[in-house]
Amino acid sequence: MITTDFVPGSPCWIDLGSPDVPATADFYRTVFNWEFQSYGPPDAQDANDFGMLKRDGKDIAGIGKLTEEGARPAWMIYFCTPDADATTGAVERLGGKVRVAPMDADGEGRMAQYTDPQGGQFAVWQPGKTKGMEAADQPGTLCWTELYTTDAAAAKEFYGSLFGWTTQDMELPGGGGTYSMITPAGQPEERMHGGLMELPPDALTLTGGKPYWHPVFAVEDCDETVAKVTSNGGSVQMGPEDAEGVGRLAVCVDPNGADFVVLTPSTPMPA
Repeated sequence: MITTDFVPGSPCWIDLGSPDVPATADFYRTVFNWEFQSYGPPDAQDANDFGMLKRDGKDIAGIGKLTEEGARPAWMIYFCTPDADATTGAVERLGGKVRVAPMDADGEGRMAQYTDPQGGQFAVWQPGKTKGMEAADQPGTLCWTELYTTDAAAAKEFYGSLFGWTTQDMELPGGGGTYSMITPAGQPEERMHGGLMELPPDALTLTGGKPYWHPVFAVEDCDETVAKVTSNGGSVQMGPEDAEGVGRLAVCVDPNGADFVVLTPSTPMPA
């Protein structure tokens, strides 16, 4: 489970790059009941180009205008680190690349963004005044993270060396392949926060064959949420379908092409 009691290597924040922030925020408001709070100067032309997505008054995610040339709209997952600069050095030693060098975020924390050796993009957050997301593992919030990669063994080696993650493999039903569940360093199995799975490049259509991370959001009713996605300009790549011991899930894509998963867990969620 993902908690807000962050430990090194655990997911602590997510944000979304979008070509149209107000329209995208409205989509997620309809799907997850999120509210958008602009952080731009009130009188500026680009006042709504960056802000927070909130649920019940709690920060769930960030959202900002997509400005990188050639970048696709996508969710970025941030993992907690006690030292963003040290993590950056480790990424480079392990064969990854630095996309955004460590930078301060107005005293709220320090962040950096990377690409792993296989091509998957991720980020880290060194907490300052802001520790990370204010709610998790409940309806309308992050409950899992997932990496689709072209080389599972290499990905496990890279992230294991970088964050100290441990992995536990399980075979998917019907010969669906191996799924590796991720636990932060030194933590019990109850703190598993994600998984990774090897897929061939031709299965990674959203990124033209490159590995990518995506978030999984908990919902009370998977089918009802999927209906909201499709009736508001989004689409569905897979599902809804039942996964034994996990729950009912669907892989969705927002109107701009950013993918995410919705999951109604098989075990009851906190209110």
